[in-house]
Amino acid sequence: MSDPVISLQNGFIFQKNDTLVLHDVNVQIGKGEFVYLIGRTGSGKSSLLKTLYGELTLREGLGRVAGIALHQLGRTGIPDLRRKLGIVFQDFQLLTDRSVRDNLMFVLGSTEWNDKKKMDRRCSEVLEMVGLPTKDFKFPHELSGGEQQRVVIARALLNKPEVILADEPTGNLDPDVSDDIMKLLHDISHTGTAVLMATHDYRLLSKFPGRILRCAHQEIKEEKDFQFTSN
Repeated sequence: MSDPVISLQNGFIFQKNDTLVLHDVNVQIGKGEFVYLIGRTGSGKSSLLKTLYGELTLREGLGRVAGIALHQLGRTGIPDLRRKLGIVFQDFQLLTDRSVRDNLMFVLGSTEWNDKKKMDRRCSEVLEMVGLPTKDFKFPHELSGGEQQRVVIARALLNKPEVILADEPTGNLDPDVSDDIMKLLHDISHTGTAVLMATHDYRLLSKFPGRILRCAHQEIKEEKDFQFTSN
C-alpha cells in the first residue's frame, strides 16, 4: 500500500488512566478504504480512535494520520490534525442551542475559515451531500436521530477530510436508519475519503462489506473470514 492515510507501527494504546489496552499495533489504511473496527466493550476500539484524533497520546511506537506524525504530536499540533479528519460520534454532540447551519458555521469559524460567503456555500454543499438541503434552520431537537447523525456527518465533511473516524455512529439508531447512514458513509469512502468505523452491530458487516479489524486480548488482528455469529 502506497502512502497510507492511517499508519501505526508497533503502537501501544493507553487509556487516560494509564491502562494499556492494545500493544504492538500494526495497521495501515489506504485512501478510500472502508474499515470496520470490532471487539467487545473495553477491548480498545474507542481508545484507538481517540489516539488517532489526538485525544490520547501515542506513547510508544510510530503513527501517522493524514500525513501528521502522532508520535511527535504536541497539544499545539492537535488543531492541524483535526482539520484533516472528520469525527462522527454515537451521541451526535451537536450544539443544542444553535441551528443546523450555525452548528456547521461554528466549526468552520473554529478551523480558520473567515469568508462568510464561502462558509455559507460550504454549509450548503455538505447539507446537500447528506440529503438535508432544507433542514439548515432547524434545531437539533427538531430533527430525528437519523437526521441528527446526517448533520454530524455533514459537519465531519466540512474541511474535506482525508479520513473519517466513526465511533458507533449507528448505535442509537434503528436498523432502517442505520442502513441509510451506512450507505452514506460507504458513498463517502468511494470519493476517496478513508472511513474507520467502530461498531458492535455485526449485521452491518455482511450488508456493507469492508475490511475488518478485531480488537481482542490487547491486540488488533485483521479478520479474513468473518462469521456473522462471531462475538
